Amino acid sequence: MRSHRIFRVGAVALLATTFSLPLVADDEILGGEPENRETVLDRVVYIEPELVTNIPAVPRWCDRLHLERRRVDVGDAELFVEVEGSGVPLVLINGGPGGTHHYFHPWFSRAKDYARVIYYDQRGCGLSDFEPGENGYSVEQAVADLDALRRDLGVDKWVVLGYSYGGFLGQLYTIRHPEHVAGLVLMSALPGMWADLGNSRQYEFITDEERTRLEEIRQQARDYSKKMEITRREHLQILLYNNFLNGDWKRQQFYKPSPERLAQIALYEWDNDKDFNSIMGASRGQVDLTGAFEENPIPTLILEGKWDLTWGESKPEILMGNHPHARSVMFDNSGHSIYKEEPDKLFGVIEEFVRNLQPVSRVDVATYRQALTGWEEGKVETPEYAVRSVGWGLSSSQKLVEKYKKDWLGELDKPLNLLRIGFALYDVEDYEEALRAFERMEQVALAEGNPDWEAVGLIWQGHMLDLLGRREKAIERYGRVVAMNVEETTHHNSYGMGYSPSQYAGERTETPFDRIENQWPSR
Repeated sequence: MRSHRIFRVGAVALLATTFSLPLVADDEILGGEPENRETVLDRVVYIEPELVTNIPAVPRWCDRLHLERRRVDVGDAELFVEVEGSGVPLVLINGGPGGTHHYFHPWFSRAKDYARVIYYDQRGCGLSDFEPGENGYSVEQAVADLDALRRDLGVDKWVVLGYSYGGFLGQLYTIRHPEHVAGLVLMSALPGMWADLGNSRQYEFITDEERTRLEEIRQQARDYSKKMEITRREHLQILLYNNFLNGDWKRQQFYKPSPERLAQIALYEWDNDKDFNSIMGASRGQVDLTGAFEENPIPTLILEGKWDLTWGESKPEILMGNHPHARSVMFDNSGHSIYKEEPDKLFGVIEEFVRNLQPVSRVDVATYRQALTGWEEGKVETPEYAVRSVGWGLSSSQKLVEKYKKDWLGELDKPLNLLRIGFALYDVEDYEEALRAFERMEQVALAEGNPDWEAVGLIWQGHMLDLLGRREKAIERYGRVVAMNVEETTHHNSYGMGYSPSQYAGERTETPFDRIENQWPSR
């Protein structure tokens, strides 16, 4: 194993520079597995000291491939769609929330000889309309859009392949429309379960030097965007590209992407409407798929990368446990992006799966639908479901408080659920009961040995005590957080808040908390 560091030394300054390296043709990747390429295991450190603002103008892969392109009207928006090949329809759902279909080019062209490969951008992303519709963006809307696409393309049954967050959408689509799913493929998939997946390992191979540089880049990119008055999309492209140059690729890749691919990722693979990621993340969090596939008759294939650092190491086992009838394949030299890291093995496995699909009878589908009805009914009466199935906006808080019972605090045993209850009570100005919720949150976090959640619980206790006029007790809570030295940034997006707990608590010891309103009225 190689282990060395390369540093570009120079003053870290806000400079508009052109980063020029010889571009490696991605055509080489189509021929087989990557060879002699740097991996995360090499632990090479590369620091680019200046902000690079001129991203190499590499073309979209779509423009190099022979694809049928169209726009599909799904009722109140149009989706961008590409189709190639013939055979069993295979629809690809990309990750995010907020990614695009460009993830899959050019690798999935390998499937065109045995499948009708369907690429598309979800509403609010990529080349599709940025149109939230009457009820706003949601995962249920995304599933409805996908089925509208199926109808427009004249497909009765298709294989649904979901990658990352797209794996969650693929699972949700399957339980909503099982009669139209011939097979389900989950690749590096988000489980969509209210289960503890363990701590993310995304920074396992990123050094302190790289993390420091990534923090600097965020500020430099903000300063440059403000100075040059560039668009939000251009800002994101510059931010992504510079992050990748300085080691951020190690969070989800096993092999270091070529310079050309780094530019393509920055330019084309992350393009979405304002706040799309947070809105869809909140919507996704309202759905728990635990137990939904116990009686699933649809052939299911689960694909995992050994070096996928997105979640804790237990994630593959947890997902497989929720799909007891599925087949699982592990890829030893892959991170999150299996399709471009072990393409030979991957597409061999997918081809075998697609070619050997057996039809699912209508009786089996009807039986599964009946089982899903019982599954849904069994969840709705629990306190956890009441908490997790609502959004984080003001109207959701009001609805949650209407259902709330004081004995819930003794039944809920996850800090996030207690935080949500506390926020709901805070939103309706029931500060005494909110204080109880945050105290319970602290107790649960302490029992778990989770100082980050413990600190947040203490901070919000301090907030409630400030609002109740008990300043000395509030300062005591803040002081405990200061002593904990918790630095990991916490975000409460519905309040527009982001803070480092111990630093923020120190500020609150000097200045009392003033009420902040929930900025998400209807989520």
